[in-house]
Amino acid sequence: MKVSVGDRIPDATFKKVSAEGAEDVAANDFFSGRKIVLFGVPGAFTPTCSNSHLPGFVENGEAIRSRGADDIAVVSVNDAFVMKAWAGFTGAEDKITFIADGNGDFTKAMGLDIDLSVAGLGNRSKRYSMIVDDGVVKAVNIEENPGEAEMSGAARILDQLQG
Repeated sequence: MKVSVGDRIPDATFKKVSAEGAEDVAANDFFSGRKIVLFGVPGAFTPTCSNSHLPGFVENGEAIRSRGADDIAVVSVNDAFVMKAWAGFTGAEDKITFIADGNGDFTKAMGLDIDLSVAGLGNRSKRYSMIVDDGVVKAVNIEENPGEAEMSGAARILDQLQG
C-alpha cells in the first residue's frame, strides 16, 4: 500500500552514508523527533536524478532548512558504495543525507517501488518527495513518470513548508 499523508513511516533498516562509510539506521530512529524532507530517486548517477532532482534540493537547502526542516535526505535503491560515490561526485555530501536502500526494503515498505526492468534497471524507487515530521508523513509528491522531477522537486517542497 502506497504511503500517504497521515501515515507513519514504516520501520525498515537502511544504510546512511557518510565520509566514514555507511551505518545501518532504523527508519524509526532516523525520523524520530525531527522534520525531514525526504526525496526518492530511481537511481544514483541517472540523468534526471543527477541533473534535475538532486541539484534542486542542494540549491534550495538553506531555504528548506529555514522553513523548519532539520535535514534533507535522498534515498535510492542502490548500494552504499554507489550512494557514497554519488554524494562525492555531486559535491552534496555535506548538504544532503544520502541513504542507500540496497535491497529496496524501505522503498517496498513505503509502497513506492517500481519495476523498471524495461529500462534495464530492475526494481527501483518511484521518484517522489515528502515532508516527514516525527515519523508522520505531512506531504507526499509522487511523479507519474520517473523521468520527470516537477511534482517532486524542491520548489514544491518549499511551497508545502510555507503553508
